[in-house]
Amino acid sequence: MGDLVKYLTEQFVQFMETPHEQRKQAKASAKATKEPWLTKWFGWGPVGMLLWWKRKNHDEE
Repeated sequence: MGDLVKYLTEQFVQFMETPHEQRKQAKASAKATKEPWLTKWFGWGPVGMLLWWKRKNHDEE
């Protein structure tokens, strides 16, 4: 339990010492590299079907 408290304290101190702008920039870059929820939860199959469906509907117009 003492190791956990030590680890959490170190992480908190590191977080507080990091400038706000740097934390904000790191959060934005992590969000930009995050994969879409559709592929994360269901893989590429539904994405392929969605693209096929959009193209099929677009070609009919």
